[in-house]
Amino acid sequence: VIATASEEPQRSEETYVRAFLDLGAGQARPLRLQTRAEANSDAAVAALDAATGVFVTGGDQMRIATILGGTRIDSRLHARLSEEGLVLAGTSAGAAMMSSTMVLGGDDASVSTTSVRTGPGMEFLSGVLIDMHFVERGRLKRLLSAVAMYPHQLGLGIDEDTAILVDGDRFEVIGSGSVTVVDAGRSEVIRVPEDTEGLIALTDVRLHVLPTGYTFELTGRRPMQVRSAVGAGDREESP
Repeated sequence: VIATASEEPQRSEETYVRAFLDLGAGQARPLRLQTRAEANSDAAVAALDAATGVFVTGGDQMRIATILGGTRIDSRLHARLSEEGLVLAGTSAGAAMMSSTMVLGGDDASVSTTSVRTGPGMEFLSGVLIDMHFVERGRLKRLLSAVAMYPHQLGLGIDEDTAILVDGDRFEVIGSGSVTVVDAGRSEVIRVPEDTEGLIALTDVRLHVLPTGYTFELTGRRPMQVRSAVGAGDREESP
């Protein structure tokens, strides 16, 4: 459990360590990384190498990027994720940091350049922008603003008590809520004001709302529906 993003790391660590043990994990322990020196240490790398899964807690995603970005822990996480099948998960800030471009904040009630703040993410999942607490906090306009500014990336708005399970080029939706996908790839008009303020024009945007039982192909930008629990190996393209 990595609680770098949290202002109260010990409290977050204790909460999630207890949760994973209650869920049946054989072992769960915190890896305290509050400085770049700690993220570059031999002890931290050894602890990471002994893990089969890593969970990153919520808080401030910028703290994750500035403390872990480019460190030995960052490099080792990427290597183990791509080469060794390490499970990497996160909630709130711990999920937002996964993308190449990271949503940092913003709450204006319009689709505009002032509705969202972005920055470089940790690039564990390329080609997407991730926003959390999506329906609960009414963040569709924020995500539309971000996608207009970065139309080569898919916008993923993930509700609370909901997750995407990524396997290769596809993710599956799990949980009690939905995942909203915003795709501006086929948009014919995208107008983002050059100054720091102003409304965005965005036409022909594709929007998918996917509950549990749906998957999504990231490269093909196509949602798929699992036919049934019995025939989970068979999938059909959704309308």
